[in-house]
Amino acid sequence: MAHQNTTRTALLEKSLRLFAAQGYEGVGVQQICNDAGVGKPTLYHYFGSKLGLLETLLEERLAPLHAALEPVSDTEAFDRTLVALAQRTFDFAREEPLLYRFYLTLWFAPIDSEARQAAQQHHQRHFEAIDARFRTQELAAGAPTGRHRMLAASFLGMLNNHIGIALNSFATLNARSASETVGMFLDGALSPAVSSDGE
Repeated sequence: MAHQNTTRTALLEKSLRLFAAQGYEGVGVQQICNDAGVGKPTLYHYFGSKLGLLETLLEERLAPLHAALEPVSDTEAFDRTLVALAQRTFDFAREEPLLYRFYLTLWFAPIDSEARQAAQQHHQRHFEAIDARFRTQELAAGAPTGRHRMLAASFLGMLNNHIGIALNSFATLNARSASETVGMFLDGALSPAVSSDGE
């Protein structure tokens, strides 16, 4: 059993390294198997196909990100809630830089590609965890505008942009950068919308 777990883990690790370096489409099953030191039947035994391998990789390795975003409280002040979401996303990206770099590329994969389809549910779940807080804030303000999805998408895009910059060594991923990113977002995205001076 231990050997089986080691082989399965090796296939997941090697595939992630290859996918992150060359893209999902640029990597073949044989290349993954060669790097993991196993034959194709072993990969098919564990995952059924290259797509099955990708789906398992994303399901298992992104689970901590999804879990970290779920318990963010709606009872905190809105800005603190956003900082918590930012910091937990930054923490995950800092701990899993290779995975997050690959995850980012899947946002921009061709719409009908296998990779994009496999990642879609995770992108959606990530977005919904953030959108829930924007929706709650909009309802609490007493004047629903329907802007919450656009604002949530913009906020997630800003987080991912910062992470991309950090993964290329031009920024950091810590509590301070999370707070600063939220500050920039709130000043830039929300100020005009909440302005009451009619300008």
